[in-house]
Amino acid sequence: MVLTRWFGVTVSDAERCPAAEKSNIEAIAEKSLLMQSNAAARQHRSLCRGTHASGICVRAQFEISDLSIDRAPELAARLAKGIFAKPGVYPAVVRFANADSNINSDFKPDVRSLSFSVDLTQGDTEDAGASRQDFSMQNATTLPINDSPAFLATIKVLTASNPIAGLWSLPFQDKLKVLRTMALAEKQARQKIRPYQQLRYWSTVPFRHGPDDVVKFSAIPSIDNPARPLQRSKPRGLQDELARHIREDGQLSRFDFAVQFLDVSAMTYWGRTRDVGFWTENASIEWNEAEAPFHRIARLTLLRNSQLSPEASEAIYFDVTANSTPDSRPVGSINRARCPAEVASRKARAIRATP
Repeated sequence: MVLTRWFGVTVSDAERCPAAEKSNIEAIAEKSLLMQSNAAARQHRSLCRGTHASGICVRAQFEISDLSIDRAPELAARLAKGIFAKPGVYPAVVRFANADSNINSDFKPDVRSLSFSVDLTQGDTEDAGASRQDFSMQNATTLPINDSPAFLATIKVLTASNPIAGLWSLPFQDKLKVLRTMALAEKQARQKIRPYQQLRYWSTVPFRHGPDDVVKFSAIPSIDNPARPLQRSKPRGLQDELARHIREDGQLSRFDFAVQFLDVSAMTYWGRTRDVGFWTENASIEWNEAEAPFHRIARLTLLRNSQLSPEASEAIYFDVTANSTPDSRPVGSINRARCPAEVASRKARAIRATP
């Protein structure tokens, strides 16, 4: 436990520094813009997204289940919050992508992402409080970056002209945070490369689910989602396969959408239960599915011949903070830190795209 604390995992509020968070977040946004521009300069291209630079967008359908069927009334009531309060079918836009800020071959080891936006204007959403709801997930159960201090320390190293010198210049505990982040990121990136439509994705960070609960999300692929062998000779092999899939396959891929409740009485870390803050503030700590199971509440289905044009794909963005209902606001250090950085990155792209 002491060793874990040295590497940045915080056990109690006393170990966190809310007073420093505002300045940390401002510095993260500044460094994120630098990382974005550095990536563009290295590859002699215009600005792309600060992360998840290379991807493909398609249209989909998001169907919310009748949660009263085959569930205990108490569980059904707990699940039926926000946009999930009643059954419905909504249009959605989905982006599959690679996590890196550089545009690499799809076969370079990397974390893969699934982000999607649900259009709430075409359903009964008078109580939802938003016109759309966005979700962002990766094919890993946690983020390698634990919180905003680890985020800032890591991005300082990534944007340094000499990363080794940048790491050496950090305080000792920040060095440990960066090393832990890099080790976790490398482990996650070394997963077996499979088609986007056959991967499972997790939100990795928590969100509110009604006034009382906190949850994480997962998109679970159907076991019969079709795919052909990947063409490793093609740099865009994952994207090409997804494009082929929605053009040619008779059955389109489906993902069950599930929520995992934060249950402090059942979840343990190193054999002990922890308070709510521990589970919401430490993004690199897994919520063990054996202790807190996922509950399937909706389904995301890709639509045939629905790939967006490159211009439309470039204009698409996802913002889980701004585009959320009051019942689904993001919580935790990483969620607070990433929103200003993502907004700054999006504005920078928009300015560069303006004639």
